[in-house]
Amino acid sequence: MTTAEQIDIWRQAPSEHQRLEFKEAKNQFDSRKLNEYCVALANEGGGTLLLGIADKAPRAVVSTRAFPDLIGVAQTLFHAVGFRVDIEAVAHPDGRVLVFHVPSRPRGTAYHLDGAYLMRAGEALVPMSEDQLRRIFAEGVPDWLEEYSLTGLDAQDVVERLDTQTFFELLRLPYPTEQAGVIERLVAERLVDRRDDGLAIRRLGALLLAKRLEDFADVSRKAPRVVVYSGTSKMETKLDIVGQKGYAVGYQGLVGFVMAQLPQNEVIEDALRREVKLIPEVVVRELVANALIHQDLGIGGTSVMIEIYSDRVEFSNPGEPVVPVERFIDGYQSRNERLADLMRRMHICEEKSSGIDRVIEAAEFFQLPAPDFRVGLRRTIVTIFGLRPFAAMSREDRIRACYQHAALKWVMSERMTNQTLRARFRLAESKAAIASQVIAATIDAKLVKPDEAAGASRKYARYLPFWA
Repeated sequence: MTTAEQIDIWRQAPSEHQRLEFKEAKNQFDSRKLNEYCVALANEGGGTLLLGIADKAPRAVVSTRAFPDLIGVAQTLFHAVGFRVDIEAVAHPDGRVLVFHVPSRPRGTAYHLDGAYLMRAGEALVPMSEDQLRRIFAEGVPDWLEEYSLTGLDAQDVVERLDTQTFFELLRLPYPTEQAGVIERLVAERLVDRRDDGLAIRRLGALLLAKRLEDFADVSRKAPRVVVYSGTSKMETKLDIVGQKGYAVGYQGLVGFVMAQLPQNEVIEDALRREVKLIPEVVVRELVANALIHQDLGIGGTSVMIEIYSDRVEFSNPGEPVVPVERFIDGYQSRNERLADLMRRMHICEEKSSGIDRVIEAAEFFQLPAPDFRVGLRRTIVTIFGLRPFAAMSREDRIRACYQHAALKWVMSERMTNQTLRARFRLAESKAAIASQVIAATIDAKLVKPDEAAGASRKYARYLPFWA
């Protein structure tokens, strides 16, 4: 039974999330909308919908008169969505609150309403993507990464195909003096298994540690590809190279190769000219790792790509993102958990959502245009642009940078102001009006909002990302 105290705990949540939704519904709430929210919450693992509470901070209890007949609405809801939702009316000291306890969907199943498989994106309800549905329906099916790539091997076959020396170095462990110790570690990490017919290398082991990916026919097509173009279009290709090594053992070499292909830019600092790469190495490192880890390995005939143009670099991976692109900065959900865990332990990624934060931070530090995160046809694409002064940035560039700056400040437990945005764009104090125009345009685009806790003063105004 839900208590008033529990409701007050929910009200203190920093923001609504996948499992918590607030609605005022002072007098009524649309039954169709109720059905949709229950389906979306169930598809995202279940959660709680509360009526009678303001959905904006400080989330006051406003009381609701909606759905006086709880038994009737429970029956109607069950017939509409096809699963049971428990409903409570809680007598909070400040008024009546309705609590809808929405169960999670069964494993391998997604709920729909009249054919629409719904999920939430910010405050909106949207249809699930083809990628998301395919992942749900594939639940319970053996994980592609855990299946065997090669079987019937002996210990020598394994060490000839996997770069075990680099594996131990990445884990910062001493290399065993005997081959049996190497195999024991690989078995303990579930990269290699013992079977009646000998040793078997899992696809995960091959994908991470292969000396030559071409030795593993079912994994070789997952090799990353680097394409270098002569100009700003795909018209003339200078170089098209496919990676040869596993992701972990080849990561440093891949990053180094990409850096070597980047164009040089001439910048002037303190009256001195110097050459710098188009984008900094920290950005390359984070986005290469991100693309490798978050790709949809169930999509065949495609791989991670790094495309280098004269003015930008595009990092793309197969599959639509698990997290909406506008929440890349503050959200994290790994598509391939074992792959992410091992790459974290090998110090290739951190697996705590800070990678994209670091990319945004680097873009601000080096005064690059804001990265462009977008969803293509069954691909996720991140574009990093070369140095461009504020005057040369388009309106879209400025709005995107303003939103990302607000989101970065939020995750750093700070708030965006006119002053911090000017610092991001390297604008003098005399350009405060221009920064205000950018903020206003970003508010109009519904990407940021004023921080009501800062009061009505324009001088001390602070701003939050739209979802905060």
